[in-house]
Amino acid sequence: MSILQPPPSSLSKVFYSDNGSTAVEVALKMAFQYWKHKGIDGRNTFVSLRNAYHGDTLGAVSVGGIDIFHKTFEPLLLKTYKAPSPYCYRCELGKTYPHCKFACLGEIDSILYDHAGEIAGLIIEPLIQAAGGMITSPSGYLKGVKELCSKYNILMIADEVATGFGRTGKMFACEHEDVIPDIMCLSKGITGGYMPLAATLATDDLYNAFLGEFSDMKTFFHGHSYTGNPLACAAALACLDLFEKEHVLENLQGKIAVLEAWLQEIVQFAHVGDVRNAGFMAGIELVEDKETKKPYDREEKMGWRVAHRAREQGVFIRPLGNVIVIMPPLAISEQNLGQMMKVMKETIFAVTGS
Repeated sequence: MSILQPPPSSLSKVFYSDNGSTAVEVALKMAFQYWKHKGIDGRNTFVSLRNAYHGDTLGAVSVGGIDIFHKTFEPLLLKTYKAPSPYCYRCELGKTYPHCKFACLGEIDSILYDHAGEIAGLIIEPLIQAAGGMITSPSGYLKGVKELCSKYNILMIADEVATGFGRTGKMFACEHEDVIPDIMCLSKGITGGYMPLAATLATDDLYNAFLGEFSDMKTFFHGHSYTGNPLACAAALACLDLFEKEHVLENLQGKIAVLEAWLQEIVQFAHVGDVRNAGFMAGIELVEDKETKKPYDREEKMGWRVAHRAREQGVFIRPLGNVIVIMPPLAISEQNLGQMMKVMKETIFAVTGS
């Protein structure tokens, strides 16, 4: 299948918007209205994960799960059900890998069993919760979530704004576990960041629920001034052409292997508690005590100290608290990747003292 026909092919209908948050807003409203058109009332809420980030508009914030970003706006938000994050290093259910996966899926099962009649959809960042701390889900978790959505007849929304377009080593993160969601949200990599563009993909079944006579008024009344902007779409087509012409995904595999090998070196450091990645998206979690997993106090700003020191040597990275984020450009040369890893290794050693 050509990359210009993004898989999975069953997501054949596209609604354009201009950024990740709006792609999510479209998905939430679309899922809600779908059930209305199916003659099923009462599905007025959603399931999402703790540590989730889906954007900064109110619907997207409602399904988010990061207090530092979302707590202030709590009185304005939609009611949602929050399931545990599959954060196996610090499992909130007190489980260790692989038991964390089954416990987290069990919690989702319980929520859907108790509230399926209220739930319009479940939204998830496939494989990795980026803004939540580069939290990678254990193998099989995503597929398990999809199976539960199918079991309870719940729409599954995959937010691939951060994970799509090669970031995890495949064009879309859902492909790693052969999952086809009912709705997929895309942005960021679709234009390589050059122009604002987003897309919400849907299945024929979902699209067909909005068809009818004029008098039925089934229209999806949602739109933006810059929806389907021709310049943004031209940038997206050029970006997709580059994926094919420069064999981006194929050339990425070796660089992912180099990054993963380097992470296994870094995890040996005394104050690196955990390393995790999904393809070219990775996180290094710094801890005060490796044995107890005791985190550094936020006031010590260990993540920022590493980032600032690395910047002095020409490497620009960002922290999420005590987690160092690694998201190199897909087109980074092996030479630059090696230099980035060298600087980061030296910086982490210098700042943490080991």
